[in-house]
Amino acid sequence: MSTEMIVDTLWVVLAGLLVFFMNLGFAAVETGFNRSKNAVNILSKNFIVFAVSSLGFMLLGWGLMFGGDNPFVGTQNLFILGGNVDFYKDTLTSNVPFWGKFFFQLVFCGTAATIVSGAVAERVKYIAFILFSFVLTLVIYPIVGHWIWGGGWLGQLGFMDFAGDTVVHSVGGWAALAGAMILGPRYGKYDKDGKPKAIPGHNLSLAVIGAFILWLGWFGFNPGSTMSFQNPADVVHIVLTTNTATIAAILTATATSWIFIGKPDLGMTINGCLAGLVAITGGCAYVSVGSSLLIGAIAGVLVVFSVLIFDKVKIDDPVGATSVHLVCGVFGTLCVGLFAQEGVTSLSTVNGLFFGGGVSLLVTEIIGIIAVGAFTFAASYLVWYLLKVTVGIRVSLEEEIEGLDIGEHGNHAYPDFAIVAPIMATANGGGEITVPVSPGPVPKPVSDTVSPDEAIPVVNKARPGVKMTKVTVITNQEKFTALQTALDKIGITGLTATNVLGYGMQKGHTEYFRGLPVKTRLLPKVQVDIVVCKIPVETVVETVKKALYTGSMGDGKIFIYDVENVIKIRTGEEGYDALQDEE
Repeated sequence: MSTEMIVDTLWVVLAGLLVFFMNLGFAAVETGFNRSKNAVNILSKNFIVFAVSSLGFMLLGWGLMFGGDNPFVGTQNLFILGGNVDFYKDTLTSNVPFWGKFFFQLVFCGTAATIVSGAVAERVKYIAFILFSFVLTLVIYPIVGHWIWGGGWLGQLGFMDFAGDTVVHSVGGWAALAGAMILGPRYGKYDKDGKPKAIPGHNLSLAVIGAFILWLGWFGFNPGSTMSFQNPADVVHIVLTTNTATIAAILTATATSWIFIGKPDLGMTINGCLAGLVAITGGCAYVSVGSSLLIGAIAGVLVVFSVLIFDKVKIDDPVGATSVHLVCGVFGTLCVGLFAQEGVTSLSTVNGLFFGGGVSLLVTEIIGIIAVGAFTFAASYLVWYLLKVTVGIRVSLEEEIEGLDIGEHGNHAYPDFAIVAPIMATANGGGEITVPVSPGPVPKPVSDTVSPDEAIPVVNKARPGVKMTKVTVITNQEKFTALQTALDKIGITGLTATNVLGYGMQKGHTEYFRGLPVKTRLLPKVQVDIVVCKIPVETVVETVKKALYTGSMGDGKIFIYDVENVIKIRTGEEGYDALQDEE
């Protein structure tokens, strides 16, 4: 094997591994953008989709995509398992062994199938998604791939799509759109007037991790599409156009959400990152670094408005897959016809409209967009419809409300995890510290343990005439330490502190998720409960007021209740006696 073959094979395999790693990125973004009750289902879909797509592409997909030069579909040597793979020796490149080329194309096919998962999340049946993914990668994706990359009619017409804006992203986007339309929106997504409501994801940290993984993986996706490292200048140019479009889109998506939503929405920033990556995919080898900056900047604005528009027209896409992959995939394809510049790499031989090439290339790109869109959407809609009338494609309303994790898989992603807001206190230096609320010391076994028969009978043995009062204080969490200190000084030795959510006259805070106001506007509070009998209630109230008063909204409220009885479970003591500390 020659040095050139070794270098190119290593490069293609490495790039393929980076693209494979993007599966984790898609899983993390989709899981983070959706609710915790569906996390197992989403992770399962993203895990199994690569296995399903790999099988479909191996059984028939590769053959349909690269099997001969028929204008519409591959017809020769369709079955590579046990077939004559020497037939494909010169397909794409002769410098990489067949199975290396197959693996690289396989991970691209898997990416197209994964795109669909996010748009149909939180309501699609697991089996329906598996079956659709199999058909998509067995037939639909390979046919489009043949038209453009396999010697088909669009490639012969001069259609240019270097790394898959149309072949991968638009195909996945059209399939996702068909699925989202036929499934309908999630329960609770729209109010009685048809206005969209925010359904926030449960873990934006996970979504950010996923976005970084996808960003990294794209450095295999785009540069690896050279399928050769014989011209390093081409590779590094593609690396830079890819990164430049991405950073521009991140900035413009953030700015756009800041201006039109009022806050720099993190979800929109993440989608901006992915929008820039998608928009440059088709032309990364054909445009200059300067052009990539402009392409990414436009994509970042485009994706924000696209997400909002899809929500308004009741296309419920929980992660924005249609906006990112379809809208920006189409936009990126158009950019090839506009910004292509002859000579920016050895792979770029045609000028687009903005560089003196006229409208010829742009018209060809538009023809390809329309043809691929019509075929992919129609075929995908047909498959979704057939699944709907056979196995069904949507879970029951009960399962959707409870969460697909239980209904579809019978388990939770976070079985032992309860989300609570920490009680935060401000230290003297201004820094934040966490103050744990202790339930009190664990009682040690004592020799005079009271028997259950004596302790358990329900007989009111409280001292008559002794008044007991419960004082409940609800205030901001950061004031807990000051309150606790003040209560200690007047002899309050026992209290219960609970993290709660609520608001008073200030009406909470305004919160948004991807441009839509979140229904709940509750603020984190701390609730402190005290039962007193010896200490006058007036003393407790005055102490609390002095500890919490600032004169601003949010100081809190004090509630006072009469307590009929208190029972100490260990000893059976009641009333006044149950509240006393033991010597």
